[in-house]
Amino acid sequence: MADKKMANGSGNEVCHDDSSSPIKAQTIDELHCLQKKRSSPSTPIDSSPGGVSALSEEDRQRQQLQSISASLASLTRETGPNVVKGDPARKTGSSKVAHMAQHQLVPTINISDSSMKFTHVLYNLSPAELYEQAIRHEKGSFMTSTGALATLSGAKTGRSPRDKRVVKDENTTKELWWGKGSPNIEMDEHTFMINRERAVDYLNSLDKVFVNDQFLNWDPENRIKVRIVSARAYHSLFMHNMCIRPTDAELANFGRPDFTIYNAGQFPCNRFTHYMTSSTSIDMNLARKEMVILGTQYAGEMKKGLFSLMHYLMPKREILSLHSGCNMGKNGDVALFFGLSGTGKTTLSTDHNRYLIGDDEHCWTNTGVSNIEGGCYAKCIDLSREKEPDIWNAIKFGTVLENVVFEEHTREVDYSDNSVTENTRAAYPIEYIPNAKIPCVGPHPKNVILLACDAFGVLPPVSKLNLAQTMYHFISGYTALVAGTEDGIKEPQATFSACFGAAFIMMHPTKYAAMLADKMRKHGATGWLVNTGWSGGRYGSGSRIKLSYTRKIIDAIHSGELLKAQFRKTEVFGLEIPNAIEGVPSEILDPMNTWSDKGAYKETLQKLATLFKNNFETFTNYKIGTDNTLTEEILAAGPKF
Repeated sequence: MADKKMANGSGNEVCHDDSSSPIKAQTIDELHCLQKKRSSPSTPIDSSPGGVSALSEEDRQRQQLQSISASLASLTRETGPNVVKGDPARKTGSSKVAHMAQHQLVPTINISDSSMKFTHVLYNLSPAELYEQAIRHEKGSFMTSTGALATLSGAKTGRSPRDKRVVKDENTTKELWWGKGSPNIEMDEHTFMINRERAVDYLNSLDKVFVNDQFLNWDPENRIKVRIVSARAYHSLFMHNMCIRPTDAELANFGRPDFTIYNAGQFPCNRFTHYMTSSTSIDMNLARKEMVILGTQYAGEMKKGLFSLMHYLMPKREILSLHSGCNMGKNGDVALFFGLSGTGKTTLSTDHNRYLIGDDEHCWTNTGVSNIEGGCYAKCIDLSREKEPDIWNAIKFGTVLENVVFEEHTREVDYSDNSVTENTRAAYPIEYIPNAKIPCVGPHPKNVILLACDAFGVLPPVSKLNLAQTMYHFISGYTALVAGTEDGIKEPQATFSACFGAAFIMMHPTKYAAMLADKMRKHGATGWLVNTGWSGGRYGSGSRIKLSYTRKIIDAIHSGELLKAQFRKTEVFGLEIPNAIEGVPSEILDPMNTWSDKGAYKETLQKLATLFKNNFETFTNYKIGTDNTLTEEILAAGPKF
């Protein structure tokens, strides 16, 4: 029988259940320890995990802690702070051992309060652990009805480009783009070290910090090791999603990082410090391989800071870094999509008939293309299941939702509500997209597609570009936005962003353009300019080109059918436009045909050409190589009038 009866001293029988073996714990705390086992989150890969560390687990843990301590070292101490793994709220025996091991590293001179305390390191936590930390300790963190973590980024709900600084030293003076039009605002080494000390001291004053050791670039030959030290679980989960997640074996052999971010965004910079213009400062020191964030909790600063880093490191290896979407057909044909906000880059690069390599940041190497990131960072304003089913379905457990508004009781998100900001975002691992290609690499691109939403209505729906024209329009980075009506302005607003990502490039735009043309020439890629904007008149009189027509155009590019078409040249911009595309009305392929007022069309065309010319004056004095030949070639590809 399962139940055995025994008599007690009073003669009453006591029932015991001996149907299962006794547990291997003597206390509740020991029972809780048995409930959990160790693992590390990793990005799924199709390749072998690599060699396992020959070090013992104890030695590996000690080296890991010493590396983290060194990352947090202050200028005023010979060694870094005393660090120990684990949540300070959970006192365990294993923490005590690590605590004692680190205590031996404490210097016996210059003792201060900070050198006597221990900083608890929450190292490469899983999403579940980070949810617990955020919901328990960070005000404004909630789980939504679909399982995503909703959080707030504080006063800053977007990037602060005017507060971004780069240390100008002997090397960066020669290598980087400075002056008019450049996103690089200089600071000196001394000021950087003041801000670094401020950030490190703040992080060291905390009971706990979050540390992420992760990778950039899916190309194993050009992978960059990054360490992110932050004070918020939100920031740690964001970077867990956005960077490439290491396997257990990769983490065991991680070693010293190639680049470190100190995110002390909850703490302001000192406004009286030289070069500071506000309480926010995002500082990059390429020589020290470090980035410091003060005065902003917006997580996108980390993502784009690392992208700027790749825009510096990769071209030095003859690898082209690109702000683009990228997908691949089932036959292995790869396409790159460039485009500013509102051009349809995300919509057109996300195609259920093709594999997604990545949505935003890529490298073009000697072997093909690779995604820089391990996740996607999608806009959420007005998101719907019908318009963006992949993004909608990706918002589940593990996803970070920034600055969204949700119903208090049901926790259902209202994506149309912009009460906090228009810039609501979702950050999720790329494997949340069903047709993502893992690993995120592909062969050399066959097509390079430059997207423009032309609200002036004078650019053709599609045109084929030669290499010089591709460089010209790549450097221009054009789209046109429609101004809001509150202030009474209804004219289209031309927007130019060099290389379709001026805020993130480090070197002169012509450097990236020349590399793009060189790779296209070597690997036989074709350039295309696709207008997703207006036809038959500018905004207000014409109509937007139907998405179904644009999709037909993109399909014809992918299949290679468009290359077989007959082309003719337009005036002013000299673009080659096809005579016919299956599924697209032939009359809209030449924009002049769609305007009833031909005079107005020519006037508007001249106006746009002038805007292009004026914008390009910023780049005319830059030489590539020993002469001005390439610059002159690019200029000759611009509009003529």
